[in-house]
Amino acid sequence: MDKIRHVPSLQGLQALVEVADSGSFTQAAQTLCLTQSAVSRKIQQLEAHFGVALFARTSRNVRMTGEGEQVLASARSILEQLKVLEDRLSPQKRPFRIRMHVSLAVRWLLPKLSDFYLQHPDIALSIETVATEIVEPASDSDAYILYLPRPSSDPACMVLFDEALVPVCAPDLGPLTSMADLVHFALLHRSADQQAWTDWLAANEGKSLQAYRHIPFNLDELALDAAARGLGVAVTDMTLAAESIQRGVLIVPFGEPLKTGGNYSLCLQPSANSHPARSEVLQWFARQAE
Repeated sequence: MDKIRHVPSLQGLQALVEVADSGSFTQAAQTLCLTQSAVSRKIQQLEAHFGVALFARTSRNVRMTGEGEQVLASARSILEQLKVLEDRLSPQKRPFRIRMHVSLAVRWLLPKLSDFYLQHPDIALSIETVATEIVEPASDSDAYILYLPRPSSDPACMVLFDEALVPVCAPDLGPLTSMADLVHFALLHRSADQQAWTDWLAANEGKSLQAYRHIPFNLDELALDAAARGLGVAVTDMTLAAESIQRGVLIVPFGEPLKTGGNYSLCLQPSANSHPARSEVLQWFARQAE
């Protein structure tokens, strides 16, 4: 009979991935809720199992060896396959995972979540936010919400709302009643390319960007908070500013909303098809789109 082949510890593989990702045994221990010595022992057990050194340790840093990189690649693959298997066999045990931009989560979804949980108390949503302008789909998400510059023909994508740009500012910022007054205040930008203000000024016969003072940010959320604090005037999507406008924190001083042709859409990942809450989640988002 063939000799029974021993396999490496899954906890050891998890420790390997965490140390590799963080570059620190201390940080890996905090993530895994273990002591640093326990993490070190798990790595030593892996090294003993494979008979090679996985890390080159110095007093200043931790660097993976060539053999360590090979084991790491297999560890990532094994852990991902186990996660996919668990999700497929027991999807009801995990929340429905949605990935989106942080400003969209704070400004649009968060005010609506109480309604979702009131209607679906047994369904949990896991919201993952990113600060990058482009929301990339992830293998561990069921859906993602992203900005599309034009409508998509993909049946897996549902339009939530069309983009309509408006200027917003604090109620006591002024006098600000016309385009002529705008030169006296800073333009608050939600992205480095300043495209939102460029488009809105062009549509409303404003001056070129060079005629104004500017304060740049990299998030809608930051630009809108700065506007509410009286630092200047921001241009944002009407839907994202809606709750702040309703509460009187922000106002639209003048001008008409600019329809850009873009929209924010919810797009499903293949993993959503096996999740038992898929239909309820989609129906709720469809009602928000109405």
